[in-house]
Amino acid sequence: MASIEAARHYYARLVSGQGGVQDPRVTDAFAATPRERFVGDGPWTVFNFAGGYMETPSDDHAWLYQDVLVALSRGQGINNGMPSLHARCLNALALRAGETVLHIGTGTGYYTSILASLVGPAGSVVGYEIEPELLAKAKTNLAELTNVSMQGVSGTSGRLPPCDAIYVNAGATHPVDAWLDAVRPGGRLLFPLTPDQGLGGMLLLTRGDGEAWPARFVCAAAFIPCEGARDPQTAGALANTFWRQSLWTVRSLHRGTAPDNSCWVAGSGWWLSTR
Repeated sequence: MASIEAARHYYARLVSGQGGVQDPRVTDAFAATPRERFVGDGPWTVFNFAGGYMETPSDDHAWLYQDVLVALSRGQGINNGMPSLHARCLNALALRAGETVLHIGTGTGYYTSILASLVGPAGSVVGYEIEPELLAKAKTNLAELTNVSMQGVSGTSGRLPPCDAIYVNAGATHPVDAWLDAVRPGGRLLFPLTPDQGLGGMLLLTRGDGEAWPARFVCAAAFIPCEGARDPQTAGALANTFWRQSLWTVRSLHRGTAPDNSCWVAGSGWWLSTR
């Protein structure tokens, strides 16, 4: 039987390959982070996209080190997300040592810990989690990390601290003003732009000097709803747009201007452009 360290390194290479990771620091962060600390005792409930939830045969840690969703709260549909998707996203977010990151929707803290590894001891991560049970577990799981602090709020309103990057792990129908305002020039916001049903996409925005922010979709995605970041009318527009247009054509985000004929989708005070 392989050691847990060997299983973890295998898993890190597996999910990095599945996620198209080019930054070896992302692979190293997955290899160094013990997933078992964040998902409780086994056997575990994992999600099979073809057949729904299923139980692992035993509490052998090797079952965790696969590219699978692990349930944190099955009744609420809250999972420790698909590792290869997060690997792809963290590669795209391109975090650097010393940066400040806000993590919206930390769950029990697994990907928060990986973020902390990527920014290093000179950087910092502020996590936001509104589910009290998950928040308590995250605080315990992350207690030894001096560069992480936790907030028991949604992180979708009020004034957020200035930061270099924001990583959102709950589905929004729009780029929240509080997120856009918190990102420093050159900073990045990566969040799931999602309709109420069906797939949306992980949208990466970069704050530039001009009116338009460079934007692109990193991958298709589905997440639980982000409280405070949902609008039914916009959700309907997104469902229609994702159905009839390619997400790969998006090139920029505009705020506070009227959409032109390059508009991919528009919401209240913002729109995405194919130019």
